[in-house]
Amino acid sequence: MLLFSWWILKEKMTKVRVISVALATLGVIAIVGVHLTGQHVLLGVLCLVIAALTWALMSVLVKKLSGTYSTLQVTILATLVAIICLTPVVLAHPSNLATINLSDSVITLSLLYLGVISTALAFMMWNYGLTLVDAGSSGLYFLLQPVVGTLLGFLFLHEGLTFGFLVGSIMILISVWLAIRYDH
Repeated sequence: MLLFSWWILKEKMTKVRVISVALATLGVIAIVGVHLTGQHVLLGVLCLVIAALTWALMSVLVKKLSGTYSTLQVTILATLVAIICLTPVVLAHPSNLATINLSDSVITLSLLYLGVISTALAFMMWNYGLTLVDAGSSGLYFLLQPVVGTLLGFLFLHEGLTFGFLVGSIMILISVWLAIRYDH
Protein backbone atom coordinates (compact mmCIF):
# COMPACT_ATOMS: atom_id res chain seq x y z
CA MET A 1 0.00 0.00 0.00
CA LEU A 2 2.88 2.32 0.74
CA LEU A 3 4.20 2.02 -2.82
CA PHE A 4 0.76 2.27 -4.43
CA SER A 5 -0.19 5.31 -2.35
CA TRP A 6 3.09 7.00 -3.27
CA TRP A 7 2.66 6.18 -6.97
CA ILE A 8 -1.09 6.79 -7.42
CA LEU A 9 -2.00 9.28 -4.69
CA LYS A 10 1.36 11.07 -4.55
CA GLU A 11 1.53 10.55 -0.77
CA LYS A 12 4.90 11.10 0.86
CA MET A 13 7.15 8.09 1.33
CA THR A 14 8.67 9.05 4.67
CA LYS A 15 11.40 7.24 6.57
CA VAL A 16 8.94 6.63 9.42
CA ARG A 17 6.48 4.91 7.06
CA VAL A 18 9.15 2.74 5.47
CA ILE A 19 10.59 1.72 8.86
CA SER A 20 7.10 1.11 10.28
CA VAL A 21 6.05 -1.09 7.37
CA ALA A 22 9.33 -3.04 7.47
CA LEU A 23 9.02 -3.55 11.24
CA ALA A 24 5.37 -4.61 10.98
CA THR A 25 6.16 -7.01 8.13
CA LEU A 26 8.89 -8.64 10.21
CA GLY A 27 6.38 -8.83 13.07
CA VAL A 28 3.89 -10.68 10.86
CA ILE A 29 6.63 -13.10 9.80
CA ALA A 30 7.53 -13.66 13.47
CA ILE A 31 3.89 -14.50 14.26
CA VAL A 32 3.06 -16.59 11.20
CA GLY A 33 6.50 -18.09 10.64
CA VAL A 34 7.97 -19.32 7.38
CA HIS A 35 6.69 -22.77 6.49
CA LEU A 36 7.82 -23.82 3.04
CA THR A 37 6.77 -27.45 3.22
CA GLY A 38 3.84 -29.08 1.52
CA GLN A 39 2.82 -30.11 -1.94
CA HIS A 40 1.42 -26.78 -3.18
CA VAL A 41 3.12 -24.31 -0.85
CA LEU A 42 4.69 -22.19 -3.59
CA LEU A 43 1.36 -21.86 -5.40
CA GLY A 44 -0.25 -20.92 -2.08
CA VAL A 45 2.41 -18.30 -1.37
CA LEU A 46 2.04 -16.90 -4.89
CA CYS A 47 -1.76 -16.66 -4.47
CA LEU A 48 -1.36 -14.89 -1.11
CA VAL A 49 1.16 -12.41 -2.52
CA ILE A 50 -1.15 -11.63 -5.45
CA ALA A 51 -4.07 -11.25 -3.03
CA ALA A 52 -2.03 -8.86 -0.85
CA LEU A 53 -1.05 -6.77 -3.87
CA THR A 54 -4.63 -6.58 -5.15
CA TRP A 55 -5.87 -5.69 -1.64
CA ALA A 56 -3.29 -2.92 -1.39
CA LEU A 57 -4.20 -1.54 -4.82
CA MET A 58 -7.92 -1.77 -3.99
CA SER A 59 -7.37 0.19 -0.78
CA VAL A 60 -5.50 2.95 -2.60
CA LEU A 61 -8.19 3.13 -5.28
CA VAL A 62 -10.88 3.33 -2.57
CA LYS A 63 -8.95 6.26 -1.08
CA LYS A 64 -8.76 7.89 -4.50
CA LEU A 65 -12.54 7.51 -4.99
CA SER A 66 -13.36 8.77 -1.49
CA GLY A 67 -13.17 12.37 -2.66
CA THR A 68 -15.94 11.75 -5.18
CA TYR A 69 -18.10 9.00 -3.67
CA SER A 70 -19.24 8.11 -0.15
CA THR A 71 -17.98 5.04 1.68
CA LEU A 72 -21.33 3.34 1.16
CA GLN A 73 -21.32 4.08 -2.57
CA VAL A 74 -17.80 2.70 -3.03
CA THR A 75 -18.61 -0.44 -1.03
CA ILE A 76 -21.86 -1.07 -2.93
CA LEU A 77 -20.21 -0.55 -6.32
CA ALA A 78 -17.29 -2.82 -5.41
CA THR A 79 -19.74 -5.49 -4.23
CA LEU A 80 -21.72 -5.27 -7.48
CA VAL A 81 -18.55 -5.69 -9.51
CA ALA A 82 -17.59 -8.71 -7.36
CA ILE A 83 -21.03 -10.28 -7.88
CA ILE A 84 -20.76 -9.78 -11.64
CA CYS A 85 -17.27 -11.33 -11.67
CA LEU A 86 -18.17 -14.29 -9.42
CA THR A 87 -21.50 -15.19 -11.05
CA PRO A 88 -19.96 -16.97 -14.09
CA VAL A 89 -17.69 -18.96 -11.75
CA VAL A 90 -20.64 -20.01 -9.59
CA LEU A 91 -22.72 -20.93 -12.65
CA ALA A 92 -19.84 -23.01 -14.01
CA HIS A 93 -19.60 -24.97 -10.74
CA PRO A 94 -23.15 -25.31 -9.33
CA SER A 95 -22.23 -28.35 -7.24
CA ASN A 96 -20.30 -26.02 -4.90
CA LEU A 97 -23.58 -24.45 -3.80
CA ALA A 98 -25.56 -27.70 -3.82
CA THR A 99 -23.37 -29.27 -1.14
CA ILE A 100 -23.92 -26.47 1.42
CA ASN A 101 -26.23 -27.71 4.18
CA LEU A 102 -28.26 -24.55 4.88
CA SER A 103 -30.58 -26.48 7.21
CA ASP A 104 -27.70 -26.73 9.71
CA SER A 105 -28.05 -23.66 11.93
CA VAL A 106 -24.30 -23.53 12.69
CA ILE A 107 -23.50 -23.35 8.98
CA THR A 108 -26.23 -20.80 8.30
CA LEU A 109 -25.21 -18.56 11.22
CA SER A 110 -21.54 -18.88 10.25
CA LEU A 111 -22.31 -17.86 6.67
CA LEU A 112 -24.42 -14.93 7.89
CA TYR A 113 -21.57 -13.81 10.14
CA LEU A 114 -19.10 -14.09 7.26
CA GLY A 115 -21.36 -12.13 4.92
CA VAL A 116 -22.67 -9.46 7.27
CA ILE A 117 -19.89 -8.88 9.81
CA SER A 118 -16.66 -10.14 8.24
CA THR A 119 -17.42 -8.86 4.76
CA ALA A 120 -20.04 -6.10 4.58
CA LEU A 121 -19.37 -4.37 7.91
CA ALA A 122 -15.60 -4.91 7.74
CA PHE A 123 -15.40 -3.46 4.22
CA MET A 124 -17.54 -0.48 5.21
CA MET A 125 -15.32 0.19 8.23
CA TRP A 126 -12.10 -0.29 6.24
CA ASN A 127 -13.29 1.96 3.43
CA TYR A 128 -14.44 4.61 5.91
CA GLY A 129 -11.14 4.38 7.77
CA LEU A 130 -9.33 5.02 4.49
CA THR A 131 -11.14 8.36 4.22
CA LEU A 132 -9.70 9.38 7.61
CA VAL A 133 -6.03 8.40 7.28
CA ASP A 134 -3.41 8.31 4.53
CA ALA A 135 -3.53 5.14 2.47
CA GLY A 136 0.19 4.56 3.03
CA SER A 137 -0.25 4.51 6.81
CA SER A 138 -3.48 2.50 6.77
CA GLY A 139 -1.65 -0.62 5.63
CA LEU A 140 -0.07 -0.84 9.07
CA TYR A 141 -3.48 -1.36 10.66
CA PHE A 142 -4.17 -4.20 8.27
CA LEU A 143 -1.06 -5.91 9.63
CA LEU A 144 -2.75 -6.10 13.05
CA GLN A 145 -4.82 -9.01 11.68
CA PRO A 146 -2.37 -11.76 12.71
CA VAL A 147 -2.34 -10.36 16.24
CA VAL A 148 -6.13 -10.29 16.46
CA GLY A 149 -6.50 -13.66 14.70
CA THR A 150 -4.01 -15.36 17.01
CA LEU A 151 -5.66 -13.89 20.10
CA LEU A 152 -9.09 -15.05 18.88
CA GLY A 153 -7.63 -18.51 18.22
CA PHE A 154 -6.26 -18.53 21.76
CA LEU A 155 -9.56 -17.39 23.32
CA PHE A 156 -12.06 -19.43 21.30
CA LEU A 157 -10.10 -22.39 19.91
CA HIS A 158 -7.66 -22.83 22.82
CA GLU A 159 -4.67 -22.54 20.50
CA GLY A 160 -1.32 -21.80 22.07
CA LEU A 161 0.56 -18.52 22.07
CA THR A 162 4.19 -18.70 21.04
CA PHE A 163 7.26 -16.61 21.73
CA GLY A 164 7.12 -15.61 18.05
CA PHE A 165 3.61 -14.26 18.64
CA LEU A 166 4.84 -12.12 21.54
CA VAL A 167 7.83 -10.75 19.60
CA GLY A 168 5.81 -10.20 16.42
CA SER A 169 2.96 -8.48 18.26
CA ILE A 170 5.38 -6.11 19.96
CA MET A 171 7.00 -5.31 16.60
CA ILE A 172 3.62 -4.62 14.96
CA LEU A 173 2.39 -2.49 17.86
CA ILE A 174 5.64 -0.48 17.86
CA SER A 175 5.30 0.06 14.10
CA VAL A 176 1.75 1.39 14.52
CA TRP A 177 2.85 3.59 17.43
CA LEU A 178 5.74 4.99 15.35
CA ALA A 179 3.38 5.86 12.51
CA ILE A 180 0.85 7.49 14.83
CA ARG A 181 3.46 9.36 16.88
CA TYR A 182 5.97 10.52 14.24
CA ASP A 183 4.36 10.41 10.78
CA HIS A 184 2.42 13.65 10.36
